[in-house]
Amino acid sequence: MLQHDLTVFIVDDDPAVRDALGLLLGVRGYRTAVFSSAEAFLQGWQAAWNGCLLVDIRMSGMDGLTLQRELINRGCRMPVVIMSGHGDVSTARAAFKADAVDFLEKPFDDAKLIAAIDEALERARTNHSEQQRRSRSVNLLSELTPREREVMQLVVLGRHNRDIGPALGISVRTVEVHKARLMSKLGVDNVADLVRISMLEQDE
Repeated sequence: MLQHDLTVFIVDDDPAVRDALGLLLGVRGYRTAVFSSAEAFLQGWQAAWNGCLLVDIRMSGMDGLTLQRELINRGCRMPVVIMSGHGDVSTARAAFKADAVDFLEKPFDDAKLIAAIDEALERARTNHSEQQRRSRSVNLLSELTPREREVMQLVVLGRHNRDIGPALGISVRTVEVHKARLMSKLGVDNVADLVRISMLEQDE
């Protein structure tokens, strides 16, 4: 299933390779964008871009692995497929260590290339859905009242209602009301999910 809302960003300093990949993917319905260097991609990169990268490992100027690391430093989670005309174990290991989806040696088999891109785009779709879910949860947290937030912080620390009441100077019944309201606002029905959502703010 093609991800028509996603883009395959091709980064290669060889015009013939860029043209061939653009044609190969274009006729199969993939949306593509091509860049002649890692520097050109970084200059144009926008945080809102969604899809995957198909990157040559050896280019004049910044190489593919350096680009991969720089994108991670910038908080870019787009999956990367590394291409190489001089594949070796050490570079492949470095690529996978930086979380590359695949390492393909040129000339590569079209079927393997398409399979790698499909896997990368599926990972991109999953990442995007997770980011949206996290954003929704963080927004819901912002809607809690100060008292509900206090109750939540003690609940996620494992404190029982009978302990939370005296700690906050309120009755156990009031604790139960606040707990029920905050869990309803956050759309959770168990403490484990409450802990998971409460941790999102720490990651922001």
